[in-house]
Amino acid sequence: MTSPADAPPPPSGAIVGPDGLARPAWASVDPMLRDYYDTEWGVPVRTEHALFERISLEAFQSGLSWAIILRKRPGFRTAFADFDPDRIAAFDENDVARLLQDEQIVRNRLKVRATITNAKATVALREQGGLVDFVWGFQPATTPQPRTQADVPTSSEASVSLAKALKKVGFVFVGPTTMFALMEAIGMIDTHLLDSHRRGSSGVWG
Repeated sequence: MTSPADAPPPPSGAIVGPDGLARPAWASVDPMLRDYYDTEWGVPVRTEHALFERISLEAFQSGLSWAIILRKRPGFRTAFADFDPDRIAAFDENDVARLLQDEQIVRNRLKVRATITNAKATVALREQGGLVDFVWGFQPATTPQPRTQADVPTSSEASVSLAKALKKVGFVFVGPTTMFALMEAIGMIDTHLLDSHRRGSSGVWG
C-alpha cells in the first residue's frame, strides 16, 4: 500500500500532508496557516460582527502576508474592541494615537482610520438591511474551478462591483483585489483547488 509520503504529487501542485490530505502550498507548511485553511478559510460568514472583522483584517493585510495578520489577530481583537462596529465607530483621536503605539497590531495610520470609517459605515448600513445582506448580494452565479494555483484569479467582475458598491456607502480600503480575497475567505466563492480536501466544504457550491 502506498503511503502519503510515497504517493505522487497531485497534478495541481497541491501538497499531500502526512495526514494524506491535499492542500495548496500556502497552507501546507506553517501549522497556523494549515489550521486556518482546514477550519476557517472558505467557511461562510453570515454575521455582521464576524464579517466586519474579516473586512477589517483584509484591509490591514493589503501589501502584507496573511500570515502576519493571522499571527496578530488576537492583538487586533484586543486593540479594536473585539471588532464591535458600534464601539469602534465611537473611537476618537485618542484611540487613533493609542492604536498607533500598539505593537500587537499593524501600526498603519491610514488602515487604522479606515477601520474606524468602515465601522461607522457598517452601523449606517443597517438602515439598508445590514452588512451581511449587502455583501452577500454580490455572490456570483458561478465559482472558479481552479485545477492549479495559477488558475485562481485575484479579482473578478463581482469583486469589482462589490468594491464600488461598498465605496458608495462609505467604506474605504475595499478595492477589487481585497474584496476578492474577502469573497474567498467567507465562502462566497470557492477557490479551493479541485483536488483539495476542502473543495466544496462551504456547502454553498455543492
